[in-house]
Amino acid sequence: MTDSLSIDFKNKHVHFVGIKGTGMVALVELLHAKGAVITGSDVSERFYTDEILEKLNIKALPFSRENITEDVDYVIYSSAYSSEKNPDLIEAKSKNIPMYLYSEALGLVSQTAFSAGICGVHGKTTTTGFAGTILKYVDLNSQALAGSIISSFDNSCTMTSRSFNPDNKHYFVAETCEYQRHFLSFSPRKILLTSVESDHQDYYPTYESIRDAFVEYIMKLPEGGDLIYCADNSGAVETANIARQKRSDINFIPYGVNAEGDYKLTFGQIKNGRHQFKIDLLGDCEISVPGDHNLLNACGAAALISRFLIEDGKRIEDYKDRIKEGLVKFSGGKRRSEVIARTKTPNGQELILIDDYGHHPTAINTTLKGFRDFYSGHKIIVDFMSHTYSRTQALLEEFASSFKYADTVIINKIYGSAREDASKATVTGEVLAEHARKYHSNVIYAQEFEQAADVVYKLLQEDSGKEYPDGYLFVTMGAGDNWKVGSKLLEKLAD
Repeated sequence: MTDSLSIDFKNKHVHFVGIKGTGMVALVELLHAKGAVITGSDVSERFYTDEILEKLNIKALPFSRENITEDVDYVIYSSAYSSEKNPDLIEAKSKNIPMYLYSEALGLVSQTAFSAGICGVHGKTTTTGFAGTILKYVDLNSQALAGSIISSFDNSCTMTSRSFNPDNKHYFVAETCEYQRHFLSFSPRKILLTSVESDHQDYYPTYESIRDAFVEYIMKLPEGGDLIYCADNSGAVETANIARQKRSDINFIPYGVNAEGDYKLTFGQIKNGRHQFKIDLLGDCEISVPGDHNLLNACGAAALISRFLIEDGKRIEDYKDRIKEGLVKFSGGKRRSEVIARTKTPNGQELILIDDYGHHPTAINTTLKGFRDFYSGHKIIVDFMSHTYSRTQALLEEFASSFKYADTVIINKIYGSAREDASKATVTGEVLAEHARKYHSNVIYAQEFEQAADVVYKLLQEDSGKEYPDGYLFVTMGAGDNWKVGSKLLEKLAD
């Protein structure tokens, strides 16, 4: 169900079906801050989002028709649940209670604020995290929503400014997703575009089809709206150029090394655990997370919030230090180069465990390069689980050649999807490993997680460490659940 009218959720009872989902719990936080009464249902298995719900004194109920009481005003549901099968949704439908998919509900929230959608095949969660952290320090009347827990959001998926008042003009930044054109439900006044590449091949069979979806999203900008785009990503540049031919009334604002103007980026050194860089409008800046790609994410976020400040009648000169503080205080998000543990190998050397969501060849390559630069004296071992058969098949050679910055590569089985038929798949994790060996001299196929943890433990036992004086970096990477390899490795080290 869609609605062209915005909804005031204050004092409204909203029931969430699939409340433990990352996006869903983020929306819960937003509506709770707006004064809504929240209930929700989900499976009994505990997720990391349970901690967020507990902070709000919300208990996830089992799915049941009884959850839909007479005082429920709206139902918001995850796309994982069917209105024909889920008892909550069946009951809500029978009572004619308005029901909204998560993406539709997010769109309704966007209509109540001066909103910016952050989009792109890569980097949107981290860029949203940077933007929300900057907003926190400049203290505009604002909220931000990311697709993951962000540590500088007080380990939450959302940021609500100290001065937040939903009854006054307020700003809203949200991560918006291209899959199945979900972002078309959003009502942006500004769009930040990080990157455009072929992805989600089950829905977008060609690069042109996904590119045109981003163009369609840009067309939703109002007259005088901003498209802030990465000048260092060829897909983003092409998409912006196509949009420019259609809409001369939009402001096209580039950022990055290849940009001209206020948001031109100049890379600096890595010093004292920080990346140094310069943005022409702001001068010298620093961030605390690794990777040149994160310098681009930081630059894009700074550009967006600068445009918000200008919109609000503020002088950028008065806010430069606060923007810089927000940049350096961003320390990452869950599954985004997240440091899981720092411990010792069996031989007594440092071992850093990192988990990362990178599931596209470009993201894998740039993230591993960032680790190589940031942890230059460490041996890097990466365990990768590819996500979906269609993506792996379409980008097989790109995946195979994306691990050059790792010293050892471990490939797991492919993480399937409910939207794919595994029996028809023509590629496997073992096939990916075979192709990766064409580009990398040290590739190991470990189908199951226990096997992968054994491989890593044995490597740590056998290596003398003389070649890598600073120790080891073990990275689990992918959009599947191979983060469990890190957990199993920690168990082995403890034993």
